[in-house]
Amino acid sequence: MGIDQREAQRFRKRLQLRYGEVDPTRIGFAEDLSATGVFIRSSLISPPNTVLLVELTTLDREVIRIKARVMWAKKVPLNMAHRIKGGMGVHFIKFEAGEDVYRRICHSLKR
Repeated sequence: MGIDQREAQRFRKRLQLRYGEVDPTRIGFAEDLSATGVFIRSSLISPPNTVLLVELTTLDREVIRIKARVMWAKKVPLNMAHRIKGGMGVHFIKFEAGEDVYRRICHSLKR
């Protein structure tokens, strides 16, 4: 039996974000956050192993920038997006900015 690679505690939180391979120009939503990765809900997906730059901006205008690798992706037709959750699971490679802010968000969700 395989071990679930998603051992980090996961938190349900919806945050708007931007992402892209070179510049974060696509818009999506972060859902299902953890210390090691996040699910990006979006109709524009990248294939597994793609490295993305992910940028979240908090309500307090704090910027979180993370380099992340796409681990899996699920493309959903636009006419089904309201019923089926499409997007990508990404694993963090490196925080470029705002690691303390992201950790604080995850810690606040533990309660």
